[in-house]
Amino acid sequence: MENPIAVWHEEHVYFGQLLRLLRRELDAFHSGARPNYELMLDVISYLREYSDRFHHPREDVAFERLAKHQPEMALPLARLRQEHRVIAAAGDKLFDHLNAILSGAMVSRPEVEVAAATYLVYYGNHIAKEEEDILSLASKALTAEDWARVGAAVTPVSDPLFGDHPDARYRELRRRIALES
Repeated sequence: MENPIAVWHEEHVYFGQLLRLLRRELDAFHSGARPNYELMLDVISYLREYSDRFHHPREDVAFERLAKHQPEMALPLARLRQEHRVIAAAGDKLFDHLNAILSGAMVSRPEVEVAAATYLVYYGNHIAKEEEDILSLASKALTAEDWARVGAAVTPVSDPLFGDHPDARYRELRRRIALES
């Protein structure tokens, strides 16, 4: 069985890579260039399809279990669960803007910038809090039974971008990640 803390951290590293790519594309606005909206959409699509549907639900169960062992952490853990919902809503908004742009609709630059910046700030801070405050606490406090419940939170799927058999859809995104590394 894989070490769940190592998997949790590894996924954060992957998500951080994607957030940096998204940030670089957003920075294109400031230089007057056209961002790669297709790449941005791939980043958001992956994070919505994998992180929001598989990573965050597992974390939510881990947070609930951790709060039972560490009652003094109940409020900060509830905030992290709430941030999952905020991140998902911000991702949905950015996804909608990017889809509209790629469909030929006019979306103002400030609208896209605000949506992307909101997503980047929330997601980046969220990962940092988990890495700094939660992972080590979870590694000490959660039991094998807790981890079994975390694992059972969602049906396991292969990661469509970073897994052993990535989806063809993410071929360009994988290429860009490799170039950036």
